[in-house]
Amino acid sequence: MPSSTTGEQPGEPDPAELAARYGLARTTARPSLLGYLQQLWQRRDFIRAYSSARATAQYSASRLGQLWQIVTPLLNAGVYFILFGVLLQLDRGIANFPAYLVTGVFAFTFMQRSLNNGAKAIGDNLALVRALHFPRAMLPLSSVFVELRQIMISMCALFLIIPLTGIIKGTGDTIMWSWVLVVPVVGLHMLFNVGISLVMARIGAVSQDINQLLPVLTRIWFYSSGVFYNIKYFGERIEPQWLQEILFPIIKLNPGAVFLDLYRTVLIESHEPLNLPLGLNVWEAATGWALLFLVGGFIFFWRKEEVYGRG
Repeated sequence: MPSSTTGEQPGEPDPAELAARYGLARTTARPSLLGYLQQLWQRRDFIRAYSSARATAQYSASRLGQLWQIVTPLLNAGVYFILFGVLLQLDRGIANFPAYLVTGVFAFTFMQRSLNNGAKAIGDNLALVRALHFPRAMLPLSSVFVELRQIMISMCALFLIIPLTGIIKGTGDTIMWSWVLVVPVVGLHMLFNVGISLVMARIGAVSQDINQLLPVLTRIWFYSSGVFYNIKYFGERIEPQWLQEILFPIIKLNPGAVFLDLYRTVLIESHEPLNLPLGLNVWEAATGWALLFLVGGFIFFWRKEEVYGRG
């Protein structure tokens, strides 16, 4: 009699049957959601060490090293100040435009880099993904922790910039007790960034074309989040009226505008918070966005865990 189509010899046990009997599973099988969370927690030390190594290696070839983490966004803010504040005079309705602008640039950079790095998290680490078995969510998570170091350094710079510009502009912006709230603000922002990083990691693993679209998408997000202008001042001037009624609430509630407004509310005394739709305050809106993207993004990524790195 010829051998079976599975290639087994007569009398040999069925491997699938043996695996089931002894509780073996495929190494690429997707674990339960709770099991996945446990695996990530067990590897928290590796995530922290890997993030630290990536942050150090990122600037190891330059003379200034990790000082570029603060120099680059400051240079960007300087360019935006000259272009939008001096030349185009978009500082209307803003008492302390330099502090407003630098805070917006720092906070938006945290989101933008988390999103961009998340999209490349799987594709840039294919050799690691194919060689080792580990929760793939570790890769986008580590990219967010790299950027967390950046925003913490940026906050230290803001603690100097805001009082200095407050003296120069005569706005009275100085050290406030509310500055301690920057800790939960950064925490909420990080949770949101973890969510968008996980979403982009799954999309980027399926299609590398997203990396070509991201510069356009992030530029649109940048311009609609009030990084360098007062959303309230210009939003109320949208014409015709019916278009204002549609666009203005959307612009104010977009997560970029919400998180930027939250940073400014906590850090800049002269800042007037946005009047958000649905009766929400900025803390409620930020918390809602953080939880929505964290939970939704995690489940969205986890559902395709077993296919990352194939092909």
